[in-house]
Amino acid sequence: MNDTQIEKLIQAEKARQKKVINLIASENYVSKDVLMALGSEFTNKYAEGYAGKRYYGGNTVVDKIENLCIARALKLFKLKKEEWHVNVQALSGSPANLAVYTALLPLGSKVMGMSLDQGGHLTHGHKASATGKFWMQVPYGLSKETEQLDYEELAKIAKREKPKMIIAGFTAYARIVDWKKFREIADSVGAYLVVDMSHTAGLVAGGVYPSPFPYADIVTTTTHKTLRGPRGALIFAKKDVRELGKKIDKAVFPGLQGGPHINQIAGVVVALKEASIGDFKKYAKQVVKNAQALAGELSKLGWRIISGGTDSHLFLVDVSMDGKGMGGGEASDRLEKVGIIVNKNAIPFDTCPPTDPSGIRLGTAAETTRGKKEKDFIKIAREIDDALRTKN
Repeated sequence: MNDTQIEKLIQAEKARQKKVINLIASENYVSKDVLMALGSEFTNKYAEGYAGKRYYGGNTVVDKIENLCIARALKLFKLKKEEWHVNVQALSGSPANLAVYTALLPLGSKVMGMSLDQGGHLTHGHKASATGKFWMQVPYGLSKETEQLDYEELAKIAKREKPKMIIAGFTAYARIVDWKKFREIADSVGAYLVVDMSHTAGLVAGGVYPSPFPYADIVTTTTHKTLRGPRGALIFAKKDVRELGKKIDKAVFPGLQGGPHINQIAGVVVALKEASIGDFKKYAKQVVKNAQALAGELSKLGWRIISGGTDSHLFLVDVSMDGKGMGGGEASDRLEKVGIIVNKNAIPFDTCPPTDPSGIRLGTAAETTRGKKEKDFIKIAREIDDALRTKN
C-alpha cells in the first residue's frame, strides 16, 4: 500500500484485535472470503435502483449479486420466495429499522418498543433517535422480579395505548423471546409485528434460537453480529395483500438512500453461504454454551447476572454491587487494561446515568469464532473477576 499512514493503522488494528479478548456482543470476525468481497471491484460500481430496474448502465453482474443475496437469505432462514420479500440494500441496522417506520407508519403514530434502559435499541423509538422524534414510542420493559418479559403486562399496555406497530427483538436481552405471544398481542390491537433479530440472527440460522418468521410481519437484522458477516442489514417482509415488500423497497430507495454498497452486499452473500454450512450450526451451539459457561462462572464468583443467566450469546452483569461498587464505565476501562474488551451497559431499573451505567454487556460470538470452548470462558470469567476486584 502506497499510503503508509493507513497501512500502519491497519496493521495496528490487526495487532490490537489479535491480542485482546473480544467480548463485545455486537462484534465478530469475518472470514478472508468476506474481506475479499468487501475489497473487490464491486466497490467501484454505482447501482442506484433494484435488479432489472437500475438508473445506471453496466449492472448486469451487480444484478446477479443482489439476486443471489436475496436467494441465499431466503434459503438460510428456510423461507419460500412466494411468501417472503427480502431487501438487501439497507446500509446497516438503524437505517433498516428507519425504513420500516417510513414504509408502514404515518408520522406521529404510536410504536410500542422496549425502553433503551431495559434492553431495547435506540431505533425502537428512543427520543434520541429519529424513530422517537418522528413517531411516538409507547415504552415497555421487564418484570422487576424476574428481569424478563412480562407478556401479560405487555398485553395490557398494548390494549391501553393501541400502537400501530410493536417491535420485538432486543439489544441487551439474554432470554428466549416468545414470538407467538407477541403475535397474539399485536393481533389483539391490529398492530404490525416487527421483529429486530439483529443479535440472534446467527443463532436462528444455527437452530439454537426460535425463529420469528412464523409470526412476524417484518423481520430486520444486521449481518455482522452472530451471523458473522460484514456490516449490513436485511429486511424481510411477508408477502400478502398489504404489499409490504414494495413499501419497504420504496422506503429504502429512494426514500432514505441512493445507490447500495455492492461490495458490502457481496460480503453478505459470502457470509450467508458460510452460515448455511453444517459447521455453522456447531458454531451457534458453542456460542450459547460458552455464554452460559461465562455467566455461570461469574455468578459463582459472586457477580449478579441480570435475569439469572442467558439463553443466547449475551448477558448483562451488574458491577455496582448494590451501589457500593464501580460503574460500568470504570469496569470497562479496567478490563481493557488487561486486554478484555466489553461495553458499559444499563441494567434494568438502573438508577445510574447512561454515561456511566451500573452494568456491562458480555457476548461470546467473537471469541467462539476464534475457537474458544467452555473451559476457556471459565478462565476468562476468573480473569474478569480478578480485574474488577483488584484495586488500582
